[in-house]
Formats: sequence, structure tokens, C-alpha cells
Amino acid sequence: MASTSAPRGIGAAARIKTAASTLYNDNQSFIADVRKTLNLVKEVAVDLEKEEQSDMVKELEDGFVELLEASENYTQFSSAIQSVGNGYQPEAELTDFKKLFEDEVAKLKANSSSAPQNSPLLRHFREAIWNVHHAGQPMPGEEQEDIVMTSTQCNLLNITCPLTGKPVTELEYPVRSNDCKHIYEQKAVVHYMGLKHAQPQCPVAGCPKLLQMERILCDPLLLVEIDELRSMSKQTVRPNIIEDFTDLDED
Repeated sequence: MASTSAPRGIGAAARIKTAASTLYNDNQSFIADVRKTLNLVKEVAVDLEKEEQSDMVKELEDGFVELLEASENYTQFSSAIQSVGNGYQPEAELTDFKKLFEDEVAKLKANSSSAPQNSPLLRHFREAIWNVHHAGQPMPGEEQEDIVMTSTQCNLLNITCPLTGKPVTELEYPVRSNDCKHIYEQKAVVHYMGLKHAQPQCPVAGCPKLLQMERILCDPLLLVEIDELRSMSKQTVRPNIIEDFTDLDED
């Protein structure tokens, strides 16, 4: 009996892991759509600020915060599904998946420091509104150094490919590891893995995760987050461009 139960247990664990991974990937598409909506709300708010519709801008900001919080909760639920699937091991007693899931969500929430009010996305929403009439000026309560620091924050774990050195915004085909969340240029990471005889380790310094070809993907959320980073970068350099043209006019 022992010889047959073990393979069955292994098979069950593999099926659970596959199902959790499939659900996680499906959820990424939904989360990507939410993030696109957040970007659209920001664009509408900027247009309204140009028309000096401050009350409507405030309402949109409140809605932005609510949607951002819902997105964070859904992201945690999705991560909990993936974590339960990856860590599942069959036992003699029936598994209480509901409890496993709830415990994992509670752990993620306890370890999370990303409250909506501290989110880089909300910071850049407010910055975009502020720059409509005050480009290049610190927002109330900030110094110029704060602008430099917060304008470079984003949700991506790394902003340059560890193999090519290129910014992720310039990668031809960016991919991300489902295990460690680091981002690479697809051709570079495939070549890197091909050079290794054993299972290769993530090339990011200090990352202990091993790379698996089937778990390195270009998920829908990755492209949205790279677009967000690209938008943040443009938003940051715009005041400097204005100042440069002013200097030229004076000469």
C-alpha cells in the first residue's frame, strides 16, 4: 500500500499546484485590467484639473484610493492561492483548504506594508494632478529631494535586467519569474539557462531562487507595470525639460 499511496500523493500535489498556477495566471489578467483602469482614472483627473474642476478631481482621487485598495486585496488573494498550491503536501487527514487559504491571506496582510495611502501609484496620481499647474515645484509638505526619491518608486522588483543591464522599459521582450518575480530579457535568460548544466539560479545578486523555463513568463500585469514605470519616468523628467528650454531662451 505504501508504494501506491506515495505516487498518488505526489500526483495530487502536482494537480493542486497546476490548478493554483492556472488560477493565479488568470487572476493576473484581471489585476492588469484594474491597473489599466487606475491609469485611465489618472488621465481623466488630469484633464479635469486642467479645466479647474477640483471637486470632481477630489471625487476621482477617492475612487482611485478605493480601487487601489481593492486591487491590493485581490493581489493578496491571488498570491495566497499560488502559495497554497506551491506548498501543498498531502497528509493522512483530509486537507482543510479553506483554512490554508485564510491563514495564508492573513500572513500576507500582516507582512504587507503597502497601504493604499503609501502606494507609489497614489503618489504619482497626486503628482500628475499637481504638475498641471505647478510643474517643477515640490508638492505641499515636500522638499525637492522627496520628489526625486518618490518619483523613482514603482511596483517592479527590479528595474534593470541583471543579464543585459538594460532598463526594463527598453527590453524587447520582458519576462518575469513566477517564483522570485525578477524580470529579464527573454533571449538573455534563455541563453543564460542554456549555459548551465544544473538548474540555474536567478542571476540577481543574492536571490536564492532557481529558474524553471515553464515558470518564466510575460504575464499581462508585467506589461502594465512596465508602462506605469515608463509613465513615471516621463513625469519625473518633464520639469527638467521645461527648465532647459527656459535657459535656451534667455541665452
